Amino acid sequence: MTLRTRTETVTFTKPFRLGGFDGELPAGAYLVETDEELMRDISFPVYRRVTTVIHLQESPDRPGRRQTLTIDPQALEAALEHDQALAASPALAAAEAPADRAAHPQPRSGAEQMTGST
Repeated sequence: MTLRTRTETVTFTKPFRLGGFDGELPAGAYLVETDEELMRDISFPVYRRVTTVIHLQESPDRPGRRQTLTIDPQALEAALEHDQALAASPALAAAEAPADRAAHPQPRSGAEQMTGST
């Protein structure tokens, strides 16, 4: 079996929610890893997503303890699109967030790299 891991850093400008995790997650940069398996018996290389995880930031009440959450990639994409919509529309952001959050937007960025293993 040939596996590869795709690593991506996603940044949220506003606090957000993801299915599978209770509560709101803080704005910031998160490492997302997607493991993909090479499908055999096909005339060209095709990879099938096996699992996607997000590495959560340490919480103030649990310093030094990290948590990894298996997520639905479509839920992550929807959360990122919602975050982009909030960043693009000050009126929408103000309607959804308390005044102190809306007053301090953070820039959005992303980086992606692929690593492989056999």
